[in-house]
Amino acid sequence: MQTRTKPANVITLKEALVLAERHGYATGSFSPRYTPMIVPVLRAAQQSASPAIVQISHKELLRYGITPRQFGDAFYEAVRSEGITVPVVLHLDHTKEMDTIALAIEAGFTSVMIDASEQPLEANIALSKEAAAYAHARGVSAEAELGMIGTTDFVETDKDEELYTDPVEAKRFAEETGVDALAVSCGTAHGVYMVKQPKIDYGRLRRIRELTPVHLVLHGGSGVPADMMRQAIALPGGGVSKVNIATDLELALLAALGRTERMTDAECRALPAERLETGRAAVERTVADKIADFLGSKGAAAFFAR
Repeated sequence: MQTRTKPANVITLKEALVLAERHGYATGSFSPRYTPMIVPVLRAAQQSASPAIVQISHKELLRYGITPRQFGDAFYEAVRSEGITVPVVLHLDHTKEMDTIALAIEAGFTSVMIDASEQPLEANIALSKEAAAYAHARGVSAEAELGMIGTTDFVETDKDEELYTDPVEAKRFAEETGVDALAVSCGTAHGVYMVKQPKIDYGRLRRIRELTPVHLVLHGGSGVPADMMRQAIALPGGGVSKVNIATDLELALLAALGRTERMTDAECRALPAERLETGRAAVERTVADKIADFLGSKGAAAFFAR
């Protein structure tokens, strides 16, 4: 397999999160779900002078009919064609299989997430350590999850159980796995909040931060009030440095198109050009709003030039 030459502004997750934590903002990890929607995510980041992460999960790859290579090719083509110069990360979200991680790294992903959170602690540590070692040997960052983050739509994950992250276990987990980022469960959930409402256990986050230096990640950022998220980002000693946002982007796209049901990636690519741009504009506005009002990362690309 030919090795891809990456533009200098395509960086690893570790590089992105070091500066996010240092300067008190969070980097948005946006899941466009459809390859044509990578473009508006990158446009919003460029216009906002913000670093950004473009991600897709294993389940999303299957549901929307995309391979890691197709997603990677679309990402790098968008970086080139749109003249993107802000720092960007290509991230593989929730994945349970090493084969998918290998394919993503071959396709040019600069960060991968192993999700063995449903396994007992010992197995989670072993699998996460294996994935981190594999990624690091190839110059790629690794994220893992401890505790279980609930869901309402089952697009990204299979389980709706929620198990809060134990801070003492988080310390051991970070030390033994060597992961660069840790997704913690403290009240958010994937999907749309309907009956259950979002909440963030700030005390738990503070305790995890006190016991471990690993960069912290909150999944299920869609639907969380901005003031609640800003408080999690601004915790003393470094709060949440990466926030995953997926559902809000797809809802904006579908609303702009007057649809209620999801498409496949092929159906999205087959949309007439005018309809495609209508959808892209809605996604771009959503990402720009998240960057400015939710993540606090507008203008943060300047930190990477120093």
